[in-house]
Amino acid sequence: MTARSGITDDIGAGGVPSGPGPGGAELLAALLDGMDAALCALDADGTVTHWNREAERILGWTAAEAVGRHGFEGWAVRRADAGDVRERLLAAMDTPGRQVHEFALLRKDGGRVLVRTQSARVLGADGEPAGVYCAFSEVHAQIDLERSIALSEALFDDAAWAVVLVDVDLRAAVVNAEATRMLGAPRAQVLGRPLGELAGQGVEELEGALHHVLAEGAPRGLVDLWVTVAGPGGEQRRCWRSGFLRLASPLAQEPVPLGAAWVFHDVTDARLAEQEADRLRFRAGQLHRAGRAAAECEDPMEAATVCMDFALAGFADHALIDLAEGGGRLVRAAASPSGAPGPVAGVAGGGFPVRYEP
Repeated sequence: MTARSGITDDIGAGGVPSGPGPGGAELLAALLDGMDAALCALDADGTVTHWNREAERILGWTAAEAVGRHGFEGWAVRRADAGDVRERLLAAMDTPGRQVHEFALLRKDGGRVLVRTQSARVLGADGEPAGVYCAFSEVHAQIDLERSIALSEALFDDAAWAVVLVDVDLRAAVVNAEATRMLGAPRAQVLGRPLGELAGQGVEELEGALHHVLAEGAPRGLVDLWVTVAGPGGEQRRCWRSGFLRLASPLAQEPVPLGAAWVFHDVTDARLAEQEADRLRFRAGQLHRAGRAAAECEDPMEAATVCMDFALAGFADHALIDLAEGGGRLVRAAASPSGAPGPVAGVAGGGFPVRYEP
């Protein structure tokens, strides 16, 4: 790669040695070619002085073909657009800071690609503008990045779902406002703490899910986790509908877990309502079966005990039958075994009187 003196001197003045050896031009070339963004530079006359490998990947023009050309006209830009592109790029020499533009550039194969550029002036050893450098990337790639950043900010600002990012040690690294509200602790008390200190009963299932995500990847679908958390009136049992994502660095050669994202929201009321509806349906079915079974019994006491046997499954753990005798006295006639499962059976010896509070 060749370079013109004005820009090379300025880069050298910025801390890159210009002498021989690995600290000189070879190091500068390696730095430019190792960048993830496409980069080119022009001197004060508009001649291309630098062109890295990412620029070659996007447009197809090699450094040997690009460096030394005067402007982009006729090869990297249509002639009709060349004047405007050159004027806007070189205008950065007269303006401090970065200038952002979008241009339609030409690939070597004749296709066009829309790029977003950031250009800034390069100062020479005398402190005067010596040219400009221009970093650019395809617009769709830039938009994808901006969308990802915007999505992250939206999730951590105003999302209705709670979001917690944990590191590989399962310590909370990022927490949004909804998550702090549901965990019942200020953000400063949540960050850096293990999840086991933020939740009580049920946290083992949560930690197990996160370990699985870090090792194997995110499970398909959402899961319901019942977790005990601190509330205004003490500990509360809550059901959180949860989804998990494994976070890996896009810059590593191999996927390296950075942690996991836990996204969840509270569905306690809905799950309790479902459980109550299931309980009522089961009880209604049990009562219907109890009535049919009792109707087939000739002995009233047998019918009563059969009815209790069916009812126990949906209503209680223990059942008893007392009969009213003369004088308002109650006599225990049948009962289920105390402290152990079993059918309702008559009391041996004909029963015994029982006392109740007034």
